Amino acid sequence: MTKARLTRRHLLATAAAGAALTAFAVTPSRLMADEPLRVAGVYTVPVEQQWVSRIHLAAETAEARGDITYTFTENVSNTDYARVMREYAEAGVQLIIGEVFGVEQEAREVAAEYPDVAFLMGSSFMHDPDLPNFAVFDNYIQDAAYLSGLIAGAMTESANIGMVGGFPIPEVNRLMHAFMAGAREVNPEIRFQVAFIGSWFDPPRAKETAFGMIEGGADVMYAERFGVADAAQERGVLAIGNVIDTQADYPDTVVASAIWHFEPTLDAAVAAVKGGVFVAENYGVYSYMINEGSSLAPLGTFEGRVPEEIMALVEQREAEIRAGEFEVEINDDEPRSM
Repeated sequence: MTKARLTRRHLLATAAAGAALTAFAVTPSRLMADEPLRVAGVYTVPVEQQWVSRIHLAAETAEARGDITYTFTENVSNTDYARVMREYAEAGVQLIIGEVFGVEQEAREVAAEYPDVAFLMGSSFMHDPDLPNFAVFDNYIQDAAYLSGLIAGAMTESANIGMVGGFPIPEVNRLMHAFMAGAREVNPEIRFQVAFIGSWFDPPRAKETAFGMIEGGADVMYAERFGVADAAQERGVLAIGNVIDTQADYPDTVVASAIWHFEPTLDAAVAAVKGGVFVAENYGVYSYMINEGSSLAPLGTFEGRVPEEIMALVEQREAEIRAGEFEVEINDDEPRSM
């Protein structure tokens, strides 16, 4: 498999094509459309972690509505991931969700063993039509990341922004590039310090990395990982959040955040399984702002502190994005300091 660079048009076309593949649909024989769907989550990190927390929240919301029943296992090591998937499949779960960035091949092998179970997995790769019950998704929230970059570009006084990520994989890279593009639209002279800590959940390491960037002149931090906002708060610089809004915890530090809403993705998958039309396709399209899968968090405590002309530009770009008139580039290449 190879990585794919996508545009909104490609994703929309992929989704439409997948929906047409009803001949390969998962059709659980005992499934009733009005019965709660049995869903299980398999996560390699705690459900408090930013990325997984959005999946977990969407599942709890769907369960509260009565659409699904939901159970999950967190902190699953890569070596145990396939085993946990099999246990849920054997237990009669109808839809398994999770993230397989470290176990791409193993997860697909499990899915092939259970063709009557639907799998919706966060992945760096595209779906395979030859594995019809394995759909993929990712947090394509580059629209919101771009808007947050516009704000960051206006708030930095040193024209030096620090960026701390987990791993240089597509779902991280594309958001960093979108953020950088937004910041450069406001100030083309901005320099970026970019580093990856090699972990999805290591706040102390992220914090130390952020300290180094702040010492190197960064006065705004892109907080892709937990720990970065802590460093920014301690050193009196600003931060931009990613995936979740942590401003309540850092009211004088976090200016804005690009928020991921997993609900449209999960709701579409649940409806497809219940309707017997779940197929291998890329559910990443449901994370686009045009599909309500992402948003820019309210300024909150920073209301009135971001220049009015920048907020006018943010509103203009958001309206254009939602109307399909402005397309944020998707760049999955690893970003570099510059």
